[in-house]
Amino acid sequence: MPVELTLHKAAEEVERGDLASVLRARQRLVGLVTSFPDRLDLRDRLAQVYRLLGNAAQAGRWSYLSEDRDETEVAAFERAYRTPVARLAALNWTGGERAAATPVARDRLVALQSAANVQLRAELLVTDDRDSSWGTNVLVLLGLVVALLCFVVGAVTLVMGAYRWLAG
Repeated sequence: MPVELTLHKAAEEVERGDLASVLRARQRLVGLVTSFPDRLDLRDRLAQVYRLLGNAAQAGRWSYLSEDRDETEVAAFERAYRTPVARLAALNWTGGERAAATPVARDRLVALQSAANVQLRAELLVTDDRDSSWGTNVLVLLGLVVALLCFVVGAVTLVMGAYRWLAG
């Protein structure tokens, strides 16, 4: 179905005003945003539907890149997605900041990407490079030596038993 026809159907469903129609409109718009993630107008319409449904976090999510956005909705979105990496993933933006149609959207994407990079660098610095301690490594090595000895003793016992049986 063409984008404009889908938008028209979604607008009609929103105008009906009943919950089932608004939910259908939301589904249509989610499908459009999934297909065209870099279109800010589709994101704005989806945010409007979430406003009708009373979901401030989702309204803030989809209006995050808009020039005119409600800061309480953005705050709700930021509470729901606490880290910059989670926010960036939730936006489902695929084209990078160059694909943004407006300077405001570009600036917000750059700022969010920078914050996500800082978060990831901090997490990498905290991560311990060693897999385990020396004590753990020594215990694993001793366990392997014992297992190898058991295998060798078992193999020798099996061969000796087979030789005695055959020799007879």
